[in-house]
Amino acid sequence: MVSLPRPSVLHGAVSAPCFCCRKGKDQFDNLEKHTQWGIDVLEKYIKFVKERTEIELSYAKQLRNLSKKYQPKKNSKEEEEYRYTSTRAFLATLNEMNDYAGQHEVISENMTSLITGELTRYVQELKQERKSHFHDGRKAQQHIETCWKQLEASKRRFERDCKEADRAQQYFEKMDADINVTKADVEKARQQAQLRHQMAEDSKAEYSSTLQKFNSEQHEHYYTHIPNIFQKIQEMEERRIVRIGESMKTFAEVDRQVIPIIGKCLDEITKAAESVDHKNDSQMVIEAFKSGFEPPGDVDFEDFTQPMKRTVSESSLSNSRGDGKSEPKFGSKSKGKLWPFIKKNKPPPPPPASASPSAVPNGPQSPKQQKEPLSHRFNEFMTSKPKIHCFRSLKRGLSLKLGAGPEDFSNLPPEQRRKKLQQKVDELNRDIQKEMDSRDALTKMKDVYIKNPQMGDAASVDHRLAELGQNIEKLRLEVQKFEGWLAEVEGRLPARTEQPRRQSGVYEAQNASGVNSCAQDRESPDGSYTEEQSQETEMKVPATDFDDEFDDEEPLPTIGTCKALYTFEGQNEGTISVAEGEMLYVIEEDKGDGWTRIRRNEDEEGYVPTSYVEVYLDKNAKDVHKPLQKI
Repeated sequence: MVSLPRPSVLHGAVSAPCFCCRKGKDQFDNLEKHTQWGIDVLEKYIKFVKERTEIELSYAKQLRNLSKKYQPKKNSKEEEEYRYTSTRAFLATLNEMNDYAGQHEVISENMTSLITGELTRYVQELKQERKSHFHDGRKAQQHIETCWKQLEASKRRFERDCKEADRAQQYFEKMDADINVTKADVEKARQQAQLRHQMAEDSKAEYSSTLQKFNSEQHEHYYTHIPNIFQKIQEMEERRIVRIGESMKTFAEVDRQVIPIIGKCLDEITKAAESVDHKNDSQMVIEAFKSGFEPPGDVDFEDFTQPMKRTVSESSLSNSRGDGKSEPKFGSKSKGKLWPFIKKNKPPPPPPASASPSAVPNGPQSPKQQKEPLSHRFNEFMTSKPKIHCFRSLKRGLSLKLGAGPEDFSNLPPEQRRKKLQQKVDELNRDIQKEMDSRDALTKMKDVYIKNPQMGDAASVDHRLAELGQNIEKLRLEVQKFEGWLAEVEGRLPARTEQPRRQSGVYEAQNASGVNSCAQDRESPDGSYTEEQSQETEMKVPATDFDDEFDDEEPLPTIGTCKALYTFEGQNEGTISVAEGEMLYVIEEDKGDGWTRIRRNEDEEGYVPTSYVEVYLDKNAKDVHKPLQKI
């Protein structure tokens, strides 16, 4: 009886690798979750930096808008206010704030380019690298699982063949022990048992080979492939951590780079603040609003009891003219009208052109003439129609207050007038220079056209050149006119010392006044500058706008003749229009106020600027009412 070996010794020899594969798969899952978390952190930081850049841009925009909001507007009154040191310091602060806003824009740009843009590209590369590593890991995991399955199949086949060989051996032994079984059946059972044993041996050899191959693959998997993949994932994760750290450092460096420039901006603001000079600003205010007037003289006492006594007394009415005593006249035109800080300027000899009344600053006041007694004048006033010129005077004063001042700025105080005239002269000179530049350019163009006719017609620019020449001539005449006024102002400014005393002396003649009417305005005859007084003073100033109603019946005698050098448009009350070359009679010469009283005929007389006429005084001249012929 043949006995075969039992092949059951290798059962269950390779059951451990199943746990290892499952454990490796679990680690891959954990690493996959952790690396995804790292990418999420990186993207969160990118979002944080991006929102920071948006905040910086918004802050810079708000700073720029704030600086622009408070910047002075060009050609506006605000621009003139920035000549003071305090306002210039504020303007410097606004400019520095604009630069300060620019630095925040630099922060935003650098963070966008150095952090947000770089990290966004890096995240895309990181995702691709992570995907590749985990793909290799899954591939290795699948390979080792496939090898494990092959080993399991080989093992089960070997186990089955061993069991079949064992059963065949038992059947052979049973048949061999049974005496009733034929020899052929025993032989058949023996061959079957041998076949089963051979199959078991083949399965054993195959299983042994598969087991060796699996062990080799498993060793390479756990000691080579998986460690390499884990190492790459680790390096990838470490690079991510380093990169986010470097980005945080760059985040701080971007701010640190602009700190010196921001410091300079703040230093400039401090420097501007330290440049504020209160003394200089105060002096500039003084220079800007200095009037140039001398203080007025003392106001003398007026005795109002004398007119009252003479009015009650009948003898005063009958003897006032016979005694030849001068009584205070109601509404007389007096130089003591109490125009505070009054100035009188003679107009310069202008070019032959019509002169507006506003061009003759501060015209003369009508000189005092002998009047009838106050009682007669008062009766005449009560029975006569009201004069309308007092309303015109009120309207004229209102127009000055509304800004419609005269061309020569005679409504302004001397110093302010001088500045305005100087500004006007400078402005006209600039206009002349512009016109001359245009003329020079056209002249050059004309020369080019003459030399190269194909480029253009030289005659086409003649009309424009003529226009420019006329404009330049007009501007030069304007400059001469304003320079004349300016020279007059600068010549009269030093000689202001006697003016207040003269006003005070003239005011002494105003001994009485009983009426306060609409003529209590503060204008000079040509609507020039006057200064408002207190209400109490206004009540004491004698009315003067009714003098035209109370003029003497008898005309003044002529004292000479005059020739008009320039045309003068007498539009203000008390003035008379004359034409250039006209001959007229002189009835009152200039008393130092720049005006001469002339007569054309019995019905036409008035004041003209002394500089506009050439006077020929004749002490023996007779009063002739016939108008003279023009020369």
